[in-house]
Amino acid sequence: MKTILNSGAGFLVAMILSFVLCAFDAHAQNEKQITNVVLVHGAFVDGSGWEPVYHILAKKGYHVTITQQPLTSFEDDVAAVNRVLQQQDGPCILVGHSYGGAVISIAGNKANVAGLVYIAAHAPDDGESESANGKLYPPAYKSLQKGSDGFDFIEPKEFIADFAGDLSKDKAEFMANAQMPTADSAFRAIIRNPAWKNKPSWYMVARADCIINPELERMYARRANSKTVEIEGGSHSIFISHSKEVAQLIIAASKSTAATRHQ
Repeated sequence: MKTILNSGAGFLVAMILSFVLCAFDAHAQNEKQITNVVLVHGAFVDGSGWEPVYHILAKKGYHVTITQQPLTSFEDDVAAVNRVLQQQDGPCILVGHSYGGAVISIAGNKANVAGLVYIAAHAPDDGESESANGKLYPPAYKSLQKGSDGFDFIEPKEFIADFAGDLSKDKAEFMANAQMPTADSAFRAIIRNPAWKNKPSWYMVARADCIINPELERMYARRANSKTVEIEGGSHSIFISHSKEVAQLIIAASKSTAATRHQ
């Protein structure tokens, strides 16, 4: 038995089919895009410094999660980041600032991490520590204070010049007096099987960084074959002072990684 559609019914079916195909195509396009971004803070600060980057990416449709690792040990910090990675609903771009770069070098081995972005960050090789690398490329700052309880902090009076030279005085003073002391042992953790050896990476060099020698940053980027940008006058707080450029680098990483995954 044949079913015959009149012109009106045929038009309706065509419209429904067209809608379904468009929806399927849009879903397919979204599947190709990496929209999950995880931001990992460094030592002596917390995740709130990522707020400007968060807002830029969120307005562009990215799902952004900011970690709040405790800085009590390297193992604790990696575990905290892994906990956030497990919450993601698909592939993600993992971003680390400063000491956070060492953390993402390990956490980045998670299967759902598609790419790594280092923002003025450490990226030690297998068998290295950021502390030892810092001795090979000495930084300019002299303000690190080692507490008797094994936790380090930066002398607040020197924080502005050493850590946040391109931020407003008010912002830098607030950060100086809102520090998160960091376990000294975390800086001496030996890295094993860094993810940058197996996954694409991007790197932002802060040319005026006093906490990490810019030459060390360049070495990290070159060794990891990272796509690299450099920011003239950028302090160690480049993730705040140059949030637009940081967001642009993350977006570039998300698009490039998505294209590579679907070739």
